[in-house]
Amino acid sequence: MLDLKSLETFIWTMRLGGFRRAAERLNTTQPAISARIAQLQDELGVVLFERVGRRVAPTPQAMVLLTYAEKMMALRSELLTAVADRSAIRGVIRLGVAETVVHTWLSQLIERLNALYPAVSLEIEVETSPSMRDALARHELDVAVMLASYTDVRFRAVPVGSYPLGWVVSPSLPLPEEPVSLRDLAAWPIITFSRTTQPYGVIREMFSSVGLQVRMFGNSSLASVVRMAVDAVGVSVIPTVIVQRELAEGRLRLIRSQAPLPGMTFCAAHSATAENHMASVVADLAATVAAEYEAATGNEAPRALEGD
Repeated sequence: MLDLKSLETFIWTMRLGGFRRAAERLNTTQPAISARIAQLQDELGVVLFERVGRRVAPTPQAMVLLTYAEKMMALRSELLTAVADRSAIRGVIRLGVAETVVHTWLSQLIERLNALYPAVSLEIEVETSPSMRDALARHELDVAVMLASYTDVRFRAVPVGSYPLGWVVSPSLPLPEEPVSLRDLAAWPIITFSRTTQPYGVIREMFSSVGLQVRMFGNSSLASVVRMAVDAVGVSVIPTVIVQRELAEGRLRLIRSQAPLPGMTFCAAHSATAENHMASVVADLAATVAAEYEAATGNEAPRALEGD
């Protein structure tokens, strides 16, 4: 009888393109992966991988097996959903999150997941949406909470809320009377997300479309963006939910501009294949927690273009 662990090993070897990467994904050794594949080949009586030069390539039989193996693992997920006690479900979920989520409802998600599935572990990476999309496609992440604009047909995406961006400055920064023009804003560095993100590109285009040169200070750390704004280095473009304390304490102020900013719409995405039960659970739970956070904080989705 075919062993599910061997089938899982086979699937990850196919997806990741080799025994070494499959071993890393399954937290085991390369000899263990080779042994499971050898056992599967013996049970089926076919060769699944053959050496081509210095690499191992799947045979035509392996391509056929992959379809059935994924169906069997998907059925296993359905069984777990219908029958298993949550406390008995084990595994590791590799979760990627945008930093905006870290500063809002990530801790609530972790607490809720731990209460519902105490034997499931999380490995969390904080990354930009483009990086998470690529990692998700390479199966290096199980779930990614990223900007919805980066999803495609390879992923199942669950909406997890939107956040307005704002022009935020130190009260000591000398700006003209509001609403402030783009020309007046361009006199200062614009401090925002890193240059690989969509908000960075959208903001730069806002200025260049009207013929304005602007200095962009891209930063991969939102905490650093906030610090630089408080220190009056320039004008910050940041989700307003991140700076509620600084706004309330008067260390920052939100300014009105003649140029409205887009909003940031997020989703929790995972592979569209159905075999990863916990990835789907985490994505759906993220949507629930995000909705509760929005209701508790009164955060309203922006009525502008999608960003990041």
